Amino acid sequence: MRHNDRAASAPWIRTRLRTAPGAATALAVLVLVTAFLAAAFPRAVDAYETKGLRHDILTADAGRSTLEVARPQPGLELPQAQRDAEARSPELARIGSGLLKALPAPLRADTSSVAYGVRTSKPAVANEPWLPRPEAVPPQLSYVAQSGLKEHATLASGAWPTTPREVTSDSREVQGAVTEETAAELKVKAGATITLLTAAQEPITVTITGIVAPRDPRDSYWSADPLLRTPSLVLDTASPFPVHYWTGTVLLAEDSGPALLSTAAEPVLFWRIPPDPAGLTGPDDARLTSVIASLESGPGLLKVREIAGDTAVFATGLGHIVEANARMRDAISPVIAVAALGIGSVAAVVLLMTGALIAGRRKAELALMRSRGGSLRGIGGRLLAETAVTVLPASALGLLLATLAVGEARWWPGALAAAGIGLLVCVALPLRTTLQHIRPTLHGAREDMVSARPSRRRTVAELTLLVLAVGAVAALRRRGTSTEGGTDLLVSAAPVLVALIAALVLVRLYPLPLRLATRPVARLRGAIGFLSLARAGRSSAGGALPLLALLLALATAAFGGSVIAGIGDARDDAALASVGADARISGASERATLPDELVRTVRDLDGVRGAAPVRVEYSVNMPESVAGDGGADGDDAGTSTGTGTGSGGSADDAKVAALVGVDPASYAELARATGLPAFPAARLKATGSSAPLPEGAKAGPDRVLPAIASPAVAARLGKEPRAIETLSGDFEVQIVGTVPRVASVSPTDFLVVNSAALEQKAPTTLLLTGAPDPGKLRAAVEGSGKEYAVQLRSEERARYVNTPMQAGAERIYLAAVAAGAGYALLAVLLSLLQTAPERKTLLARLRTMGLTTGQGRKLLAFEATPQALLAAGGGLFTGWATIVLLSPGIDLVPLALAGVAGSDTSPVLLRTDLWSLALPAAGVVALAAAVAGVQAWWASRRGSITELRAGDSR
Repeated sequence: MRHNDRAASAPWIRTRLRTAPGAATALAVLVLVTAFLAAAFPRAVDAYETKGLRHDILTADAGRSTLEVARPQPGLELPQAQRDAEARSPELARIGSGLLKALPAPLRADTSSVAYGVRTSKPAVANEPWLPRPEAVPPQLSYVAQSGLKEHATLASGAWPTTPREVTSDSREVQGAVTEETAAELKVKAGATITLLTAAQEPITVTITGIVAPRDPRDSYWSADPLLRTPSLVLDTASPFPVHYWTGTVLLAEDSGPALLSTAAEPVLFWRIPPDPAGLTGPDDARLTSVIASLESGPGLLKVREIAGDTAVFATGLGHIVEANARMRDAISPVIAVAALGIGSVAAVVLLMTGALIAGRRKAELALMRSRGGSLRGIGGRLLAETAVTVLPASALGLLLATLAVGEARWWPGALAAAGIGLLVCVALPLRTTLQHIRPTLHGAREDMVSARPSRRRTVAELTLLVLAVGAVAALRRRGTSTEGGTDLLVSAAPVLVALIAALVLVRLYPLPLRLATRPVARLRGAIGFLSLARAGRSSAGGALPLLALLLALATAAFGGSVIAGIGDARDDAALASVGADARISGASERATLPDELVRTVRDLDGVRGAAPVRVEYSVNMPESVAGDGGADGDDAGTSTGTGTGSGGSADDAKVAALVGVDPASYAELARATGLPAFPAARLKATGSSAPLPEGAKAGPDRVLPAIASPAVAARLGKEPRAIETLSGDFEVQIVGTVPRVASVSPTDFLVVNSAALEQKAPTTLLLTGAPDPGKLRAAVEGSGKEYAVQLRSEERARYVNTPMQAGAERIYLAAVAAGAGYALLAVLLSLLQTAPERKTLLARLRTMGLTTGQGRKLLAFEATPQALLAAGGGLFTGWATIVLLSPGIDLVPLALAGVAGSDTSPVLLRTDLWSLALPAAGVVALAAAVAGVQAWWASRRGSITELRAGDSR
């Protein structure tokens, strides 16, 4: 019997798939795309977190990322032979090999750049007369006998340092080498000798046998201690006067370490192990942090001391790099979770809508089976088998495509996501279909909202969901949306909650205004308006499920579009704050001025729309703060732009400010062209006591200049004239207005005056607007004969290149916007397809009554328009409400500016992007109209007899 049942079930599946191949194919494609997106999302997150961690480690300074084990020289109580043996290469190599084997997972070493040896930790003074002595201070040199010199350097001149005889603590002659940069700065040549004193003040002669060039200067072998490669001019902190001296490193022969044990330069034995991030993944950061903490002061350090000695210490900055990466990931994760939960909810709703559409199309067929004795279990089993045959291979193929598209990620999160999609469709479709047939239904009953009124159970369920969603939003609004470095499910579900509330409310209120509107429309001539409104008010296509899908998709697309737009705006603002205009020319030093000829030459270049010469003087001491809160008048010149880039300090903090001398007219034009706050040029007019001085004239003590200040400086100086001393002259200033930011200086405290009223008027900076050719601009600047710095806003903007983590998060949001728009359009199609047979039958009946083709198209378009407008309006509200709800707790700095040195890192809040709100909503309306028009055109091509067959219940 069982065998016969199995044999009977196979033809059913084949017959169904052959009967409706289009529906089965469409369902498979939808499941394939959804499973691909579901599986690709966790893999994409894993991939960009992995690449971000590896990128941060690889690009970090080697001095921070390298693992270093060091211990003091062997104890003086040991025999000299033993002390010498411990400082030679064989013993150091043995310990290094043991340390490499003892590294705990997931920490791995880059064995090609491992270095070990003996170095002095205290620089020794070199008194050779031929060494350079800036400010009469002799250089101080360090000495290192490090392994692998020949593998990591090439010989530029001379010979490699060697050990002709065995070096011991009693040796007084050793050989060494220096790099090309050290030789150039310290005037070292091959054959030169340097004296290093022992603890007993006996000289050790170090002969420089060769000059070497690093093969890869950025390799950790040379970068872990930059003095190995490049000498440095440093300030002598022990001197009462600000004097400088040279410091550098001499590279001794590899086995010369024992000679350093006799010096007073505090020699140490060391092993430098650069990490290899190639095997690390994003989820490894927690284990990596734990392992590093253990090596620094835990069980791992005990293991290190068993290998390297009881006095060994472990030091690295890798833990800080990993922690910074984790902080960025924790800051980005909540923003990504909003997109993930929103798109996931939309996909689930669209799949349920697909199941509802299939169930509606097969309702008559299954009702007939039920009336002929078919059990719910048997019908559900057949539907489950029929669905699984189509859905499960599509889910598996989606997982395979996601695995091929996104590599280097854990497989099980994507597998679970794809399996969840397949399980949802396999369970929801048979369950949704069979639940309609628990009780036999009457054939031909109306299904619109006139007769199919919501039951009490549904009303109670909707009210329960509504109360829970409103309570969750209220709690979210009360406690705030800050996640404090983690992902909060309630915060991430904000679009879903807002969309659920809007859908439940709108679907109940939607028919009421339409039914009220039918009364005045019924009095008009023609039946099109009345019929369209009446059908739109009764249509079952505007249910809660399609509306929820549309609202979720539009809200997620709007949120994602606003995030992407906010990232771009934040980078544009940061580039403008750094450069001050489209281009900037300034002197090599702060006090360097620009010649008038250069200003004229640059002003005449093609592409330059405006030029504003500016004199900037930093670190001008401000007078003592006035009692109370002074400041400019209430009619301040500017208003805050809300970008967070203005000066926000208090009067007590504004002890030092930048003096900015401008030409008011050109600078006001510059502010308008770059989008800065309006600059009140008229208030800086140089008249009366502030009239321009003749060339070379000195200002009197009673000279008062009007000034525009930052809010903090204005509060400090008050309303009365205050005296200041500057390199541009001594005068008094009176605050006549405030602006939150100016173009010539980065966000800081500032004081803007008319440059014509200064004793020293020569500009130090030239700000340009327009799009000059970078090559021609630099050529014109170089033609002046002096070195000037040229900064372009476009180049500064290009500095904000995405790190792998930022780029990955931005790609996910672009995909979220695209997926949200796609699912929104699909939801519109599904809702219209659900009632397509009914509309085609209506058109056929009305055509028999004299309805023309044009009137039929208008009827369907007018019928679909209210539902589309409802979805579009609800989507606009939902997207706006989601952004308003989440913006206080979302800072876009980690996505926009993190990792760029010198960039403004003040908070960048999420702002509503009108295009991201309007375009998806307009697309929904346009698609609904297009589908209705196509449907009317297609129906007009078919005869009425096809739609109105005898006995057809439609």
